Amino acid sequence: MELTINGRNLEITQRIENYVQKKTGKLDRYMPNLAKIHVDLSEENTRSALQRQVAQITIRDDRGTILRAEERSSDLFAAIDTVVDKLYRQINRYQGKRRRKGRGAGEEPVLMGEPLPVEEEIEEEQAEPAIVRYKRFPVHPMPAEEAVEQMELLGHDFFVFFNPDDEAINVLYKRHDGNYGLLQPELD
Repeated sequence: MELTINGRNLEITQRIENYVQKKTGKLDRYMPNLAKIHVDLSEENTRSALQRQVAQITIRDDRGTILRAEERSSDLFAAIDTVVDKLYRQINRYQGKRRRKGRGAGEEPVLMGEPLPVEEEIEEEQAEPAIVRYKRFPVHPMPAEEAVEQMELLGHDFFVFFNPDDEAINVLYKRHDGNYGLLQPELD
């Protein structure tokens, strides 16, 4: 398992690094094919002092599954604790869905003989979410800058378009900080 820790507007001290290693070290017990853990820690200048410290963790396994969680807090260590708890809940849901769809429907999601260390009980969903609507629409070639304008005109949070520079379908989305993100899919 590969662990990467990045800091933005924040120095990653040995204490922080050790704390992150300790907290994320048990994740591979509950997700055995875990390949990478990427931790982004940052300090942002926000109006609310309660949301300055940001911890974001992205985990990937050998099958291509990606789980991501983000938490904001006034204390970096509290944000790390909460984001790791969120990941445990996501792993629990992910394993539960796999078991329900696959071989062990109805079993409690347990791996390696240990239950997941989730402090709160997760209520079982009544029905599995389903795709209830399909929408087809024409995709026009346009550069990313024009896609931003189109997205703003429509008032949407994301916009799907054909990027002629990449010769591929891209997805533009609005980030929480007011900037934009561009998803550029690649075949694996």
